[in-house]
Amino acid sequence: MRLINIMDDLREKCPWDKKQTEQTLRPLTIEETYELADSITNNDWMGIREELGDLLLHLVFYAKIGSEQQQFTLDEVINGICDKLISRHPHVYGNVKVKDEEEVKKNWEKLKMKEGKKSVLGGVPVSLPALVKAIRIQEKAKQVGFEWENKAEVWKKVEEETNELLEAIQSNKADAIEDEYGDLLFSLVNYARFLEVDPEGALERTNQKFIRRFQSMERMAESAGKSLNDMTLAEMDELWNQSKKL
Repeated sequence: MRLINIMDDLREKCPWDKKQTEQTLRPLTIEETYELADSITNNDWMGIREELGDLLLHLVFYAKIGSEQQQFTLDEVINGICDKLISRHPHVYGNVKVKDEEEVKKNWEKLKMKEGKKSVLGGVPVSLPALVKAIRIQEKAKQVGFEWENKAEVWKKVEEETNELLEAIQSNKADAIEDEYGDLLFSLVNYARFLEVDPEGALERTNQKFIRRFQSMERMAESAGKSLNDMTLAEMDELWNQSKKL
């Protein structure tokens, strides 16, 4: 494989590549993952192709370091995921029958527990961003039946958490406010799942919309020879409304 040969050359001859460890690569890998996520969000197929290449380079790099440390080889990594996929898809590689994707997910979690997992939630990475982690926690809890019956019940929970947050605000206790605010966010993530909306994607869509409108405000202010810093809130609101129309 050409990429493996190049990695071998870089590890031997490039001062920067020779210096890298699994720890120094970690933040770079996270950055590359987010860059891939950005390309996916923007439906940028050329960007996706490029970022997949960057991520693949990191996978090969970790395998190279693992081999040097006599921990594992790239072949072992690839064979390991192959074995796992075959083991966790008995409806494809065995005689198990499933009726839909939800049953596949439930069987997946059951198989993980048989493999020695101590908790259904044990596979949720600690370092996941909180919003994404909330989604994964809820999805995993669902696989053992710990789930609301319908979205009306979930919305009732959202309203309940909203009222508890308002009560905490009235108490003016910072810890209680933060606690109840977190509960409200968690329940809204749950509601998003029932609406079949990706809350992370939805929030990023709103982020991008805000950026577009705000930058449009800045351009309009500049065209008028002004700066947002020098404008009143009412003046900025007027620009905001204009940017929404655009």
